[in-house]
Amino acid sequence: MQTQTAPSGSDPIKDLYDRALKKFKAGHAREADMICRRAMPVYRKDPNIMCLLGEISLQLRRPQEAQTWYGKVLKNFNDFPRALEGMGLALLADSRPKEAVDFLHKAVDAAPKRSMTHTALSRALAEAGHAAESERALRKALTLDPRKAALAEAEQAQLKGRLEQAEKILRDSLARDPDNPQALRMLANLALDANRFKAAHRMLQRAVELNPAFALAWNDLANLYMKQDRYEKALETVQRAIDVDAKMAHSYVMRGNILTKAQRHEEALLAYQQALDVNPANPGALSGMGHVLKTIGRQDESIEAYRQCIAAHPSFGEAYWSLANLKTFKFDEEEVKVMAAMVEEKTLHDEPKINFYLSLGKHYENEKDYKRAFEQIRLGNELRRGHEIYDPVQTQVIHDRIIKVFQPQFLASHDGWGDPDPSPILVVGLPRSGSTLIEQILASHSMVEGTMELPDLSRSIGELNKSSKGKAEYPETVLNLDQEQIRALGQGYLESTRRYRTDKPHFIDKMPNNFASIGFLHLILPNAKVINARRHPLDSCLGCYKQLFFKGQSWTYDLFEIGQYYLQYQRIMDHWHEVLPGKVLDVHYEQLVLDQETQTRRMLEYLGLPWEDQCLRFYETERAVNTASSEQVRQPIYTDALNFWRHYESQLGELIEILEPLLRQADNQK
Repeated sequence: MQTQTAPSGSDPIKDLYDRALKKFKAGHAREADMICRRAMPVYRKDPNIMCLLGEISLQLRRPQEAQTWYGKVLKNFNDFPRALEGMGLALLADSRPKEAVDFLHKAVDAAPKRSMTHTALSRALAEAGHAAESERALRKALTLDPRKAALAEAEQAQLKGRLEQAEKILRDSLARDPDNPQALRMLANLALDANRFKAAHRMLQRAVELNPAFALAWNDLANLYMKQDRYEKALETVQRAIDVDAKMAHSYVMRGNILTKAQRHEEALLAYQQALDVNPANPGALSGMGHVLKTIGRQDESIEAYRQCIAAHPSFGEAYWSLANLKTFKFDEEEVKVMAAMVEEKTLHDEPKINFYLSLGKHYENEKDYKRAFEQIRLGNELRRGHEIYDPVQTQVIHDRIIKVFQPQFLASHDGWGDPDPSPILVVGLPRSGSTLIEQILASHSMVEGTMELPDLSRSIGELNKSSKGKAEYPETVLNLDQEQIRALGQGYLESTRRYRTDKPHFIDKMPNNFASIGFLHLILPNAKVINARRHPLDSCLGCYKQLFFKGQSWTYDLFEIGQYYLQYQRIMDHWHEVLPGKVLDVHYEQLVLDQETQTRRMLEYLGLPWEDQCLRFYETERAVNTASSEQVRQPIYTDALNFWRHYESQLGELIEILEPLLRQADNQK
């Protein structure tokens, strides 16, 4: 927003204002707020300080408070452009576009050459239903300052989920001004979100070449390297951001995120602490610290970090879900009140609101109020589903193609072609089906390394698609591979997973979605072992429906789609059992918790490992656990989760109907 100044006295006011504004622009809104509020008893009539407080309130999602500050300015300076525009934006954030239009028209009259004011007016007119006038205001903004107006419009489109519109605006802007670092960064982030890494890298590299002091672009480039698991390169790049601006907390948060993903947990904690030294209330640092502490088993400290985050940022829904996702945690009354208020907050974006809905669902489940729990879960999932792209038909088609390729004749003709290394143990299945418990039991054995959910097998398939240069895609690409290429794929997987391992003879890859790639795994690593974590279909599906996943698993937010996905999972697992008999060991969660020793002996026998008593005391094993079940596997086995679906039976009619053939089969096997 503009920083026009009204006549307002002495240098001390200006010094104080400049200090607060610098904090605000650096992303430290709460510190800027404190500086301004402390000054109010002395400088309570200064319009610039009150306007800055309005802008801070807007950033903190407090539009009504912002209206109060701007109202005080306009009472004494009724044509002050900054206050007029601010009041318009505050009303717009408060879902009052018609009133916003009146103030923004006045702001345009007061500052006719300011493009951002015309852009704000265009938004308000659009939301008030005046499309033609909105278009005229936007054209005027573009005439006055094409660069800034286009970026502001693209940012708004992106916030509203209109990604194609945002991309078009940015591409048009770059066609006119190809050396705009900010536009390059914004377009690169759209590409990064869509996993178009090459395009994102090219644009971010260009942005930092144009502006070597562009710390945010350096951070985004580090984030790209992190997503590619190029951790050393990511750390080197984020250091460039820190060198540019050592007071930017976000850079230390990014460093912490990279170290977390690289499993360097103690170093990650230090990085998050550095961020907190710069900004004690930084939500990314507090939540990141909470995640790491949870992963390494320091639960009490983890809860404290999340609660500090909540205290500083009541609308930061991710921190509430992180607490709910501990599974063993219970919210207090005040936290429940805040969550209930937040889901009713009209100005709150969908992402935090989804977190609040699912967290409330977990709370009511703990209270055994299953009807209210399901309603909150349903509302959150409906909201999340609107942001996901999933086509059940596509899942069926790809499974059809996999089944067609991996037939007995093909597998027999390629038998033994892959790398013979027997070290990999894959634990597959649907999420929330007991795979973390299986992993923890096996990782308690002296000869087995527990790692995490590794992306390496799917990445091997992705590289296979790239090397085919568009001639074919997986799974058909494997039909044209020779023995040398197949062995190289197995060796590539072993090499890429080495960074997660020590010198133990075996390691676990617990990526559940690998169940569809068992034929490919057998092709490139014929001696790898596979354990399929099974659970009662309704418990498995309900567990997925109640879980809010960070990314992926886009099929888990609708009961019909979950049911269809489960049928596809069962179908392809039946195929693997048929064409690769003995390759996969099914382990049923119910049998494991009721008779752990028998099932553990069965798993170790399948893996060719000697018996070790420590596997029965898996909860004593100290290791990092990244999944939602991290706290549950740090305690002895319990049976509370068996047949948990019965608490929700009246709400699961559609799912029960879809799975009815499998449920009959499960009942007959008892």
